[in-house]
Amino acid sequence: MTSTAPQTTPAPQATPAPGWPTVTPFDPHAATPAQRLAVGHLLADAFHHTHPDDPALLPETEALGLTHQLPTERKSHLVVWNGDQALAWGSVEYDTEQNTHMAHLRLTVHPTARRQGLGRAIMSQLLEQAAAAGRHTLTFGTSSRSPAGEAFAQSYGAHAALTMRQSRLDLTTLDHDLLSRWQTRPDGDPFRLHLWQRVPDEYLKRVADMMMVMNTAPRGDLEQQDWTITPEMIRSWEAMIEEANETRFMIAIEDTRTGQLDAYSETFWMQERAALVYQGATAVRPSARGQGLGKWVKAAMLDHVQHACPGARWVQTNNANENAPMLGINVALGFKPYSSFTEWQLKRG
Repeated sequence: MTSTAPQTTPAPQATPAPGWPTVTPFDPHAATPAQRLAVGHLLADAFHHTHPDDPALLPETEALGLTHQLPTERKSHLVVWNGDQALAWGSVEYDTEQNTHMAHLRLTVHPTARRQGLGRAIMSQLLEQAAAAGRHTLTFGTSSRSPAGEAFAQSYGAHAALTMRQSRLDLTTLDHDLLSRWQTRPDGDPFRLHLWQRVPDEYLKRVADMMMVMNTAPRGDLEQQDWTITPEMIRSWEAMIEEANETRFMIAIEDTRTGQLDAYSETFWMQERAALVYQGATAVRPSARGQGLGKWVKAAMLDHVQHACPGARWVQTNNANENAPMLGINVALGFKPYSSFTEWQLKRG
């Protein structure tokens, strides 16, 4: 979740306290607003360090995000404090009903407090917590924008299970003739576009079924089973997006002969970080491929973003390197390589 808001002011150089680092449990729900905000500042400062030219993350939004989780999810947080300042934060999260062998780890150390053992201190406890929860297949992500993350992952014996290209599209360079061609449909076309911010009740089950098409996306070497999406999950996601003052646009394509939704694309945007739009999932049902639905939904979304997101300059997206069809569409639209993202898998026990 993320602005053309003022850049976050870097925190002063941290001074280690006696016995430091001390890793302490952190419950975002029980914590004071000031404590949550301190972690929000840590996350915003770390992002600014690796993305200095991007709209800054909002500490208040990052703090709020710490409290977000689905009813079937469990999250455990850890923090290293230096007085009232959060120097490092980590979490382990997992679902209680699906992919019950897996957990996902997150870890951030403040730029002024790195190379002092904080990351390893938190990682050690995250691994212990995952093991206690019976999760022995662990995943976490690193970006080429922060090269030390890759070395950290390799030092634990993690395997680069899925590599992705992060690409950006400069909206001022859009080929509007191409967008028009991709949105031109044949006479008698049975497909119809829908645009939603909140999914209508009558389409909720069909959207859940459509979103599971993402199970066909490349997974590399990730030992991940198919995810089941439920209407309750969608409503929970919508509530969290709304609470964070973020806007999610979904465009779906319906086959009017059957009522089935055969393709969709979604984007995320915050007015406070107006310059950058995040492209979420785009998928076409396997049985409906080869009819131009992927190009249509992507072109329609870009047309919409230009009018619905004032101040937007860039669209950022992730594609698995092995996903040639979607990469081809994005390249044709003008997306250029920006960085890379790697999903690591660590087997324990």
